[in-house]
Amino acid sequence: MQDKETLKNIIKTKANEISNHIAGFRHHLHAHPELSFKEFETCKFVEQKLQEIGIGHIQHIATTGLVALIEGQNPGKKTIALRADMDALPITELNDVPYKSQNTGVMHACGHDVHTSCLLGAANILYNTRHLWEGTVKLLFQPGEEVLPGGASLLIKEGALQNPEPTAIFGQHVMPLIPVGKVGFRPGLYMASTDEIYVTVKGKGGHGAMPHLNIDPVLITSHIIIALQQIVSRNANPIVPSVLSFGKVIANGATNIIPNEVKLEGTFRTLDEAWRTKAHELMIKMATIIAESMGGSCEFRIDRGYPFLHNDENLTNQAKQNAIEYLGSENVLDLDIWMAAEDFSFYSQQMPACFYRLGTRNEAKGIISSVHTPTFDIDEAALEIGSGLMAWQAVCELAE
Repeated sequence: MQDKETLKNIIKTKANEISNHIAGFRHHLHAHPELSFKEFETCKFVEQKLQEIGIGHIQHIATTGLVALIEGQNPGKKTIALRADMDALPITELNDVPYKSQNTGVMHACGHDVHTSCLLGAANILYNTRHLWEGTVKLLFQPGEEVLPGGASLLIKEGALQNPEPTAIFGQHVMPLIPVGKVGFRPGLYMASTDEIYVTVKGKGGHGAMPHLNIDPVLITSHIIIALQQIVSRNANPIVPSVLSFGKVIANGATNIIPNEVKLEGTFRTLDEAWRTKAHELMIKMATIIAESMGGSCEFRIDRGYPFLHNDENLTNQAKQNAIEYLGSENVLDLDIWMAAEDFSFYSQQMPACFYRLGTRNEAKGIISSVHTPTFDIDEAALEIGSGLMAWQAVCELAE
């Protein structure tokens, strides 16, 4: 491999040279967002840009996903993977920017346009420096991160981590809580598992003035909601992070009408798989018993989602040091556990993985909105940093 300091400077220079192109990629993707597993035009765009770079090893996978290879010197020596997700969210954008979403009701509100653009930028850098490093970089452009079963699980099932098999994988995600110019890492347990809860509580509807003739599913549901919180507060080990939240309750009665049933939807998250399974059993049992004891019935369904995300300690500690070399120690932060979920966790269950955060916040410019909001945006200085750092992580890991 080229002298490390020299290679770092080359990567930084190239990232700067193509920064306008990376921003152009992001503007196009942001203006043309597509929902999970419907990223057909996004897939075409990414494939076109990879071909323009000169990358020929491109494979379609999971319908709207792509896998591409960049071979350096001695390509069989070692392979590592870099991943970006491509799907958008069902949100109507409220930003007044030239690259505002042109697809009504769909928006890149989680930064996947940033992730894809940065990986395209890293691909450009890596391809044009391939004579300076050894090994192979596998690029994963993944659909459907936002919805179950998660595009990562499909890519794994369809062989994205085979032929060649990576020894490690890196993922990068925007973080509007971190100022632009900085990145964050956390080795070990980082993000939670996530399960979707769907409950139907059935009773007997009727006139609100004659409750004695009815079986009130609204009242039953209220008892279930309160009781289920005890699953976390009195059954979970206090040192194991757990979250149970209900965000949707539909009764469809009226001021004087008790409905026949109530729909309840929520999410359960934790960082321990054994406790996760036990909690499912306890929730179903408790809700069923409460409903039956009050004369009703309960249908309780849990859609098991993504597992918890584990950052390999050795890989992540080394990646943090690589980032310090690239950005300076003052720009590399330690992260806390984050109870949101990410389907990158599927990769982390398969091989050493490192999922880190890219700062995008700029209070002076008013860029402060959280992800999954209609005003989310980024300071685009993050694009040059994100592209260069991904390329740098790749060549450093290949040299290990």
